[in-house]
Amino acid sequence: MNGGKISAAWLNIQKNINQINRNFMSNLLTTSIGKKFIMSLTGIFLMLFILVHLSLNLLLIFDDSGALFNQGAHFMETYPVVKIVELVLGLGFLVHILWSLVISYRNWKARPVTYARKDRQPSSTWSSRNMLILGALILVFLGIHLANFFWVIKFDSHSLVEVPAGGDTVKDVYTLVSGLFKQSIPYSMLYIVGAILLGLHLTHGFWSAFQTLGLGSSKWMIRLRWVAWIYAFIVAVGFSSIPLYFIFKF
Repeated sequence: MNGGKISAAWLNIQKNINQINRNFMSNLLTTSIGKKFIMSLTGIFLMLFILVHLSLNLLLIFDDSGALFNQGAHFMETYPVVKIVELVLGLGFLVHILWSLVISYRNWKARPVTYARKDRQPSSTWSSRNMLILGALILVFLGIHLANFFWVIKFDSHSLVEVPAGGDTVKDVYTLVSGLFKQSIPYSMLYIVGAILLGLHLTHGFWSAFQTLGLGSSKWMIRLRWVAWIYAFIVAVGFSSIPLYFIFKF
């Protein structure tokens, strides 16, 4: 008898847990808070990727032979774990864009037209009020960037010469990337503008992501805002320094 009661109780517990999980996933995908939570997680993941991408790109200016950058690009292209992360990154980026559009549209529909003009809190920054515009401009820049580099490396690799690097034979991605910066001042300037726009986007996106995850106290917010500005500055200056290096040196 006791065994039957325990089994029935355990089944009820499992049923409740399953219901909680279903409710959680439903709320996560349908409610405004759930969408912001997903945006925060994908945003943090993208910010980590930006640091990795910046670290790899800075190899362009630390070795004019191109060997270091070619080895790094070869590793990123062939290492199995990186391939999986690349797919997750693409999915995370799409989700981040989609959720930002949905949230912005709902916020716009939920408030009067005059709200955007009259409500200017002292703590509100230009970046925080124009995150969607910044995101759209960054998306345009990213499309141009991918067309010039990612598409060639992934789908037109036969156009790249293979060179020795670190005992291996790898694609000469260095010549592709550095060549565009050397030969095209307009693209170099566009790259710098893209880096600045990304930095502005991150000044708000960085601390906002952590605030959504629960670090919303005044003490934490002060720290996160400072870290956000430092992080955004490093990203903007780091990426901008690459085309500037090739413009002034070559």
